[in-house]
Amino acid sequence: MKRANTILSHIQNLPQFRLLKSHYCYQKFISLLTPRFQKAIAFVYVREDTLFVALSHPGFKMELNYNKELFISLLTLLGKSDAQCKNLKASKVVLFNSRYRSIFKESTPSDTVPHYQEMASGEFSIQSQDPDLEDAFLRIQSIIKGGQ
Repeated sequence: MKRANTILSHIQNLPQFRLLKSHYCYQKFISLLTPRFQKAIAFVYVREDTLFVALSHPGFKMELNYNKELFISLLTLLGKSDAQCKNLKASKVVLFNSRYRSIFKESTPSDTVPHYQEMASGEFSIQSQDPDLEDAFLRIQSIIKGGQ
């Protein structure tokens, strides 16, 4: 049986999925930016030696407009440091507003406290002949009964 990483690498090398390799590079490029810039960018792509940067909000356009050279230099450094991204080059940067939100936006952690009554009562029979297992089951049983 094949492993998941070999299947994924095979899929990435198929001609119809060649964009998956560039998607990895785009994600890596965005992760190298400061958190403020990461929040400002919805997505990026390179086409015909031009880096296109989609903004998540129009208010970021002026700030990112002053940092176009930073994007080009960072993209060049990424191409030199990562072998998968060596073909990623751009001489121009185009900023545009996008109606799509950032896919890299961090989600707020949700409340993980369970809001239900525990159904376990801790009543079960221990049918083990091994004293170590029997002690472990007794500890589990006491924990369940103590939580009520």
